[in-house]
Formats: sequence, structure tokens, C-alpha cells
Amino acid sequence: MRLCLWSLVLALVSGLFGAGASAADAPPNILFIFTDDHSANAMSCYGSKINQTPNLDRIAKEGMRFNNCLVTNAICGPSRAVILTGKHSHINGFRMNVGGNFDGSQQTFPKLLQKAGYQTAIVGKWHLTSEPQGFDYYETLYDQGPYYNPPMNRNGERIKHTGYTTEIITDLSLKWLEESRDKSKPFMLMFQHKAPHREWQPGPKYYSMYNDVEIPEPENLFDDYEGRSKAAKQQDMTIEKTLTQLDLKLVPPQNLTPEQLAAWKAAYEPQNEEFRKANLKGKDLVRWKYQRYIKDYLRCVAAVDDNVGRVLDYLEKTGLAKNTVVMYSSDQGFFLGEHGWFDKRFMYEETLKMPFLVRWPGKIKPGSTCDALVSNLDFAETFLEIAGIKAPADMQGVSLLPLFGGTVPSDWRKSHYYHYYEFLGDQFTPHMVRRHYGVRTERYKLIHFYNLEEWELFDLQKDPREMKSVYDDPAYADVVKELTAEVKRLQEHYKVPDDRGSVPKDPPVLQPGFKPMPKATPKKNAA
Repeated sequence: MRLCLWSLVLALVSGLFGAGASAADAPPNILFIFTDDHSANAMSCYGSKINQTPNLDRIAKEGMRFNNCLVTNAICGPSRAVILTGKHSHINGFRMNVGGNFDGSQQTFPKLLQKAGYQTAIVGKWHLTSEPQGFDYYETLYDQGPYYNPPMNRNGERIKHTGYTTEIITDLSLKWLEESRDKSKPFMLMFQHKAPHREWQPGPKYYSMYNDVEIPEPENLFDDYEGRSKAAKQQDMTIEKTLTQLDLKLVPPQNLTPEQLAAWKAAYEPQNEEFRKANLKGKDLVRWKYQRYIKDYLRCVAAVDDNVGRVLDYLEKTGLAKNTVVMYSSDQGFFLGEHGWFDKRFMYEETLKMPFLVRWPGKIKPGSTCDALVSNLDFAETFLEIAGIKAPADMQGVSLLPLFGGTVPSDWRKSHYYHYYEFLGDQFTPHMVRRHYGVRTERYKLIHFYNLEEWELFDLQKDPREMKSVYDDPAYADVVKELTAEVKRLQEHYKVPDDRGSVPKDPPVLQPGFKPMPKATPKKNAA
């Protein structure tokens, strides 16, 4: 009933909007800004000590910063599938990147917004293999997409762009907002960047940024992984051993134009020559790798921040800001040298936590914060309630609107369930992070690496860096018992199948309704 009434309101507003109806009378627009692998520890509004993000800080200053937004499965594609469906990975069918294919025929929040009269669009990273569905317009990267000169899928047609990808995605988003959308309808735009994903290739404007700065090292850069399970020791994601020559810019990318390649070499080769002459060893070599890695990562973040500023400025200039909900997040967190690592996947705090900011003029108090446990599982339900749509009963998250007023309902969740699947046994497994599930409460975290049959328990109040498991400490026996029961309760609540001990020997089969991305002759389109 509510959906029908809201559709009627949308129809009436659409007729009035072109005749000068005020923005306050119109249903709210939704701008969802999403990045890849952006750690909250690299955002000044979250207290970063290594960089500044003034435009992202604008969203926090004018809206709400969530301090405990937790991912359900810390890897790119699965996180995106959870956001689209409001369902855990085992329900939406996209558990891991390797061999994963998103069933686009299933229910998603963009499809529900379309039915309610919204115009929907996505520009940028998709990373779900299948053709996007539920969007009136899409222009998405193929797979991960490169940092330079990306081919993109525009409504099924392959288009070749020339330039820096972060700027191209922003240009296309602004062009759609200004020229292509139906301005008689409310819109939902998913503005999604590749950056700051590996291999952290900066744009030309940022090559010299941080050249004269020594970025502070994390205290546990040289972690020896004692006091934890074998999983922490067996991973393959260390700054010391895993970073490649391409990651470290000791060789240039292969897809640059001659002009781009010349600028790249001018920026990196003098420093590379100094590095080769220094012949660093041991910890000195790790420290050099850390500085090279973190500076390039932060340069990519700076480009995102500047381009987010371009879109925020456009909203202000056109008056759209008054009735547009702006959300910022990333598919999970990322290790910035903590534990000696880069990448994500583990349930440890650095990657479990997603940055999450929401600005909604007149609805959210500027500069407010929220410490409640929220999740990417809740995003779809939140988008729907913003639009006045009741979330379908089979969605597994909850709308965050009750939190926007600054109070936490007494019955709000007290625990969060996590499950990571991408370990393929003897096959090639990126970064070799073991499968695990667990529960996170305000103070404690219990993790089960079930293929190893090892457990970890962390007291986040006493050990916020998660350096020593207390699972076998008799003083925590009651906590272990309580959280073990809570894991079982959550698995039953979310209908987690009892296949957690199995390791697939073959890639997953395609989901029903799978439609592969098209392969068409590229069209050149300079951007």
C-alpha cells in the first residue's frame, strides 16, 4: 500500500517539478559514492595521521559519520553483491571473486527504485562479471579496469576512453547528471571509483605529492604473528614479500600512451635509480617498500577526494544538494602496513571496518556521529526507505534511518556476522587467506578459521590492534562460550548452509540468469 501511494506522489511531483515545484516537495535523490579498498584510516574525518581528505570531510561535517560500519565479506565483488541485494553472500550467490558470477536476474534495490519511479544509473567500477541490470544508464569498467585509458561498457556497447580513470568516471557522472537524466524524476546514481585499488597508479597531477614527506609507519609493521592462528602466518599479502615490481612502480604500466609513459618515467625513474644504487636489505628494504606503497595509495585517494569535490560542487551549484542524500563508502577497509600487510580479506579491524558517511539536509544533524553496529547488509534497505519503499521481507539487513536522528533504538543489533570464503585449497588462491567466519560485538571478536580448526578471540578494549588471541585464556572462558553460541544463533538467523568445512575443487558454476558482459568492437571516445 505504501509503495502504491508513494508511486502516486512521484507521479504528481513529476508533473509539478517541471513547472517549478520546490526541491523540498520532491522525493529525495540518492548519490551513492563508492570506492575500492579505501581504509577509514586514510580519511582525515576518521582521524588519519597520514593524509587529508577535505571533500570527504565535507560529507562528514555536513552529515553523519558512522564509526562501526562492518563488512560481511571483505572482498570487492561479494561486498557489492551484498549492497545490491541486502543479502549475505551465501544467499545472493556471489561468495568470492575467483569464479564468481553475479546473478543479475535476482531482486536488487535499483530494480525496486525503478519500479517506484526513480531513474537509476551506475558509472565506474562494477566488478560483478555479469551485465548490469536495474539501471536506466550504466557505463562500467570491465573487471577491475585500468587506472589509465579504460574501455567501458556503456549500456552494452564497448567504449574506449583516453585519460585517467578517476577523472573519466567523474566526467561521465557529471555529464549524466547535467545532460542525460530525466529531470522530472528523482535519481539514484551509483558513482563508483576503481581507486584506490591495487596497483595504486596515481594520476599525473599527483606524481610529486608526498615526495618530501616521510609517512609514519604503523607500530606493527614488523609483526611476527605470534599469539595468533596459523592463518596470520600463512597469508601471502606482506609488504616485505608480496608486492611486485608493478606495485612498486619499478616498471611502468603497459597501457600508457607515449605522452603518459614519458610523464610516468620522469616522475618515477630518478627515484628508482636512487633505490637501485642504495641496494637496501632487511628492514630498510621493507621501509622503502612501505613508503613507495603508501604514498601511491594516498595519491590515488587524493584524486578521489578532489573528484568527489567536483560532484559535491555541482550539487551545490545546481541546487540539487538540498534534496539529495549523499552517501560515501568503500567495499571494505584495507591494510595500510598494519601487521606488515596490504590487501583485505581478514576479519581484523583494519579491513572489517568500512568508511561510511551520510549527508541528508534537514534529516541528519551536521557533524553527528554514530557508534552503532551497522553493515553493508543494511544499505539496500536504507536506500529503499529513503525512497519511501518498504524493504522486501527476504532482505537480511535493516534500514539505518532510525539512526539518522542521532539515537540508537534499544533493540538495535549487538553483534555482527562475518564470513570469508575465497580459499581454494591446492588451486591458486589470491593472498592465501584461509576461510573463516566470526562474530564482532562492541568489545569482543571471535574468529573461526574452520579449514584449520583454529579459533581466535580478541578483547578489542585491551588489544585494539589484535596482536594476541586470548581464546585459550581461562579468564575468557565465559566470553568464548557466549560468543560461540552467538555465532551459531547468527548462522541460523541468516540461514548459513552447513558447508563451512568444504573446499571447492572446481570453480563455482554460473548462477541462473547469468548474462556475461558483452564483447564488442571498441569505439574510441576521448575524454
